[in-house]
Amino acid sequence: MRPDTPAENVDHNAEAARLERTAGLYPEDAEHLLLQAAAHRELAGDRPGATALYDRLLSSGEPLENPHLVRALKASNLWEYDHEAEARAIIEGIRTAAPRHPAPWVIIAESLESHDELEAAEKTFTEGLRLLVGDGTKPPQSTHPLLYGRHRVRRMLGAPHDEWDALADSVHSSSITLDELHDPKRVWTLGSNNPAELKAEITRLRAELGAHREALSRPFPVAVLHWPAGELAELVAMYPSLVAEYPSHEEHLATIEASLRELAASGTANLGIVSGTVPSYEAFAASEGASPGDAALLPQYATILAARGRAVAWPPERGNGCWCGSGAVYEGCHGD
Repeated sequence: MRPDTPAENVDHNAEAARLERTAGLYPEDAEHLLLQAAAHRELAGDRPGATALYDRLLSSGEPLENPHLVRALKASNLWEYDHEAEARAIIEGIRTAAPRHPAPWVIIAESLESHDELEAAEKTFTEGLRLLVGDGTKPPQSTHPLLYGRHRVRRMLGAPHDEWDALADSVHSSSITLDELHDPKRVWTLGSNNPAELKAEITRLRAELGAHREALSRPFPVAVLHWPAGELAELVAMYPSLVAEYPSHEEHLATIEASLRELAASGTANLGIVSGTVPSYEAFAASEGASPGDAALLPQYATILAARGRAVAWPPERGNGCWCGSGAVYEGCHGD
């Protein structure tokens, strides 16, 4: 169950409790699972409970994949129940730390925006873009929310278009332009008695909703299972019946890339790769009451890993390292 599910269709407190129990069973996935649980706590109105989950992650002593994201979510949540000073301190700390991932920048900028701190929000969006995009003319997909957010805030401030606003326009794919979507006068249109104005606004809202639904079309990717070299060697040594599935590590890697390209060519979207480990796979097989040597378990294991947030999007963005772990850029490795 995703946190974007309508409140009337889900008991958010019960879903949060379920995710917390699951995190106890799979501590290696605790970060992803507890962030989902915290989102459900927020939707249920239990903001102190959500803060407790963020604090649990930050104080666990275990290394986090994205600690700045956890802090950004905590700050946004704190501000919503009158802990403004603490939220501002966390936001300033994130800006000083300058994380290399766009999500924390988007969250803290939107938090400032939602509390009418438009100048500070515009500055934060800009800082994130300078760090992550720089002078690039082809910004990575993950940075598009920064471009759109900055465009939106600058429209509300009445600022003239600049190069980054033009870049946001160029990567925006909806039939409704960003200038229309971010027009501050739209709020007045909703109260208009003019049928033509109302119809135009409904069209714009449908375009926004369509883009939002497309982004949330799947809770997790269609994922292909990848075994690092050491894990695969251990796997086939312990379970020789899987040698037919994995004749060699090189062939395994080539099969992954070919399978993903075939899925992409068939129109399948939201593709990803999950990396397996032998202990995790054995635990999954035990939970299913099956033998790890049964090849039929492998796709099920991949699906479970993807559902637990372990998938990495494929293909990697241009200039990023290859998914195989070679250290080479994807375009010069399996993307060649």
